[in-house]
Amino acid sequence: MGDPSVNTLLPTTVIGSYPRPEWLKESIRMYNEGKITESQLKQRFDDAVLLVIKEHELAGVDIITDGEMRRDEMVEYFAERLDGFKFYGDVRVWGTAHYRKPAVVGKIRYVAPLLLEEFAFTRRSTTKRLKITITGPYTLTDWCYNEYYSTKQELAFDLARAVNQEVLALQRAGADFIQIDEPALPTHEGELEWAKDVFNEAVRGVGVKTAIHVCYGDYTRILPYVDEFNTSQFALEFANRGFKDLELFKRFDYNKEIGFGVIDVHNPRVESPEEVASALRKALEVFDQEMVYVNPDCGLKLLPKDVAFKKLKAMVDGTSMVRRELLKH
Repeated sequence: MGDPSVNTLLPTTVIGSYPRPEWLKESIRMYNEGKITESQLKQRFDDAVLLVIKEHELAGVDIITDGEMRRDEMVEYFAERLDGFKFYGDVRVWGTAHYRKPAVVGKIRYVAPLLLEEFAFTRRSTTKRLKITITGPYTLTDWCYNEYYSTKQELAFDLARAVNQEVLALQRAGADFIQIDEPALPTHEGELEWAKDVFNEAVRGVGVKTAIHVCYGDYTRILPYVDEFNTSQFALEFANRGFKDLELFKRFDYNKEIGFGVIDVHNPRVESPEEVASALRKALEVFDQEMVYVNPDCGLKLLPKDVAFKKLKAMVDGTSMVRRELLKH
């Protein structure tokens, strides 16, 4: 892996998002009300990223992110920065949470870097290995209104070409682990036939490690196509499903790395290290140890910040228990 600070046995990582501190939420509100400047808000975003880095380091996570502090929502953030989108208003996504659902009203065009600035800031702020995350073209397509393209596939491929430009720019900037988030992937039966090609267009020409993250949905729709995705790793949700999906992987000839979800991000109860260790032992009955990465099921942003930190610490401590067991044999 090239980084001596990263464990080569069961590396721990995160999926991406982390809870925003309350003072950052207040700063965003103040900016929207014209009470602080854009420069002041940017400084507070930077400070929040430094806080996330420190918490990930204190928890002992091997491969960290910036917590996606600058992103309100995983589709909205990118739609704001690509040509071709328009926003009409808010839609409710869960509970009382809303986001501005975009509509495609013109040809999708990549006009400027999307993540380079945040990657550069995080890279110079830590010696830890980084993973940078970007919403994938299929999910961007599925979670917006299409008012321009004749087909969903046509829109998805144009979005894939835009994502590809950003991923290649990140690679040139030094990113060596890029995760494409595709939670919508299992949503529509039958669309995997072309959705896999959309993903491959997004990573065309990429020579660094990539992962595809999928949460929710029916994994039996994805598993028959796994070998046709040009990626090193699938990072998946297992804890919230009671690890029952492990049985699926016994039926399919799965031979890629697995980002194994051991932390339930939908439950505020903090798992014990022993629970994490027990889950990993189950995983190692199915996957070769060299192929297993350890992560939460999904992003942690909806949890209280203290709970998110405790869950990461339990994940790291439980993983350490299993590492010691493996090294004894």
